[in-house]
Amino acid sequence: MNKVQTCVQLIHSMNADEVNQIVEAVKLQRTYLARSACRGVQVGDTVSFRGRRGQTVTGTVEKVNRKTVVVDTGGTKWRVTASLLNTVPA
Repeated sequence: MNKVQTCVQLIHSMNADEVNQIVEAVKLQRTYLARSACRGVQVGDTVSFRGRRGQTVTGTVEKVNRKTVVVDTGGTKWRVTASLLNTVPA
């Protein structure tokens, strides 16, 4: 059994207070991962990500926020969670 399956089974046996503690821990971890990913990109970097319809979108980093990155694809600007970005080698 993997970690995710074990966690799901444990969550099913928890009360409301314990579930709320888990939710807060997940939120904190997501924030940490997003901010760590933001530190890995800079303005001017070429990045790619999967768009809403599944297509791969490539563009240039225009602005780095706390958790998101503004990517200019040459006509459209996307605000993307930094953890979803992949850097494209120059």
